[in-house]
Amino acid sequence: MVRLSLLRLSAAACGLALLSTAQAGIASAQPDLSPAINTTCNYSQVVSALNAQSPVAAAELNGSPTAQAALRGFLDSTPDQRQQIVQELESKPEAQPYIQQFAGLVVQVANTCNNY
Repeated sequence: MVRLSLLRLSAAACGLALLSTAQAGIASAQPDLSPAINTTCNYSQVVSALNAQSPVAAAELNGSPTAQAALRGFLDSTPDQRQQIVQELESKPEAQPYIQQFAGLVVQVANTCNNY
């Protein structure tokens, strides 16, 4: 049970870090995660967009089989499942700094992954 929760948290964090958007200028506000929830991008598109926009972040993803699996799991989920994962992540205070930290990058990836 704990392992499943950690995997879901990891999947959510990875998915959100690569796909979500945030409202600029409001540090305490929850990001608008609808692009992550409703994305039609597949894993290859997301990785291609990430490689183009942040080679450093792409290298980190490529170096972590766990993060790759988490991202695949997030993208393979239905929008309803993604919404549930997002809500679970948003309820965890320890996840908030990561959501805010990656907002700029994830906006770029979410807005461009369909071009790859």
